[in-house]
Amino acid sequence: MILDAICRCGHRSTKLAVLSRTELRSNWLQILTNCREIARNAIMKAVIRSNAFVHSVAIAVSLFAIGAPAAPPGKNIEFNKSAFTFAMELIKERQAIADGKGAWTKHRPSPREENEFIRLHGFAQYAKWHLGIDRRFPENSKRRYKFPYGDFKNVHRCGLLAAKARARQYGYAEIGNAAEELARSIPQPN
Repeated sequence: MILDAICRCGHRSTKLAVLSRTELRSNWLQILTNCREIARNAIMKAVIRSNAFVHSVAIAVSLFAIGAPAAPPGKNIEFNKSAFTFAMELIKERQAIADGKGAWTKHRPSPREENEFIRLHGFAQYAKWHLGIDRRFPENSKRRYKFPYGDFKNVHRCGLLAAKARARQYGYAEIGNAAEELARSIPQPN
């Protein structure tokens, strides 16, 4: 008589010829041993998958934490009162250009010009040319200073209009109102 031996985990073994009880017992022990190995392998695979999932979640959380400082602005940027005062003094000294809306892309300092200005004058002077300060970044970082309005020589009306638009877009009313007030203070050409 020949039987198909099937273990509980679904593993089908080779056909067994039933000759004697001792041979049958030894074959069943072999089948059970194979089922244990299969079960152990399945458990190991499940543990590995579980660990992989846990590691994936940990990596995702880490990336989110790293990306958080670069996230869209909430209420992290503060109004820079000393920059406002500095800009108002420059306007009173007639160091202001009454250019039109949209000209900021031409007049805005390039990264090379910004780096040169920082090298010559330092971050304290660089900060005076920005209406916002993001305190999440260190003082000696360009990322800390937001809403530029001039070219390190003159206040530009187009820079103030750009700063006002961006400040209002992201919900920084105080910075937007300050930029608007400064823009109105620049004398218009006749």
